[in-house]
Amino acid sequence: MKPKISIITINYNNYEGLKKTFESIEAQTWNGYEYIVIDGDSNDDSTVYLESIADKVDYWVSEPDKGVYDAMNKGIKKANGDYLIFLNSGDHFYNDSVLEKNVKHIEASDITYFNLRVIGETENFIKEYPDTLSFAYFVKDTLPHPATFIKKEVFDKVGLYDENLKIVSDWKFFMDSICKNNISYKKINAPLSTFYLDGMSSNSNNKRVIVNERQQVLNTEYGAFVRDLEDVLKYRTIISGLRQSRIINLLVKLGFLHKI
Repeated sequence: MKPKISIITINYNNYEGLKKTFESIEAQTWNGYEYIVIDGDSNDDSTVYLESIADKVDYWVSEPDKGVYDAMNKGIKKANGDYLIFLNSGDHFYNDSVLEKNVKHIEASDITYFNLRVIGETENFIKEYPDTLSFAYFVKDTLPHPATFIKKEVFDKVGLYDENLKIVSDWKFFMDSICKNNISYKKINAPLSTFYLDGMSSNSNNKRVIVNERQQVLNTEYGAFVRDLEDVLKYRTIISGLRQSRIINLLVKLGFLHKI
């Protein structure tokens, strides 16, 4: 029978993280999924570990790749599930019953996203995401791939992850899906997964790359939207200043102006 969900893990030289991720998946009280691991030719104990759990992994490979998005695209091509989620090495589900409790929600939309538990060296919090998504939202944020189910057919419509980008291709994919292709989406107000602030996108050394890649995408593919947004933000700033003006407030009070 075709699996409902494909859980895809990307790994490179992160044996401990891979073990943590697999144990979280294996502990789930609902098991209508297939599990796929794409390893980038690790030289730590990752491959030995994958061999030891081979009977519990539906597909795995360890070979060189051209980067994280090349690996993620390999996982997509191998996936047989109706819905895909990327739980990369080190990430894990929020608790052992989270799939059983929430799998009923994912069929309503092409993209179903949840909140995300975020853990860093000095912080531990639940990041909440908005119910309504827009271009303005994606300019400053994205969706959490460890807590987002994507209908596999969406990749046929939108395309795979852009391998020319090193860090922000998942951001681009979500923005293209929602803003260009009008893909249906739904927010579930509950945490699904736990993410640790030790990955590529969280590394402070990569912040400049993230900014540059995002700006490249916005300028190349969303230039008109960016100009409109800049105008909106400019006028919003002007209106905010007028609302705080004592003279304007006096004229409104005297009836010479309508309230701004």
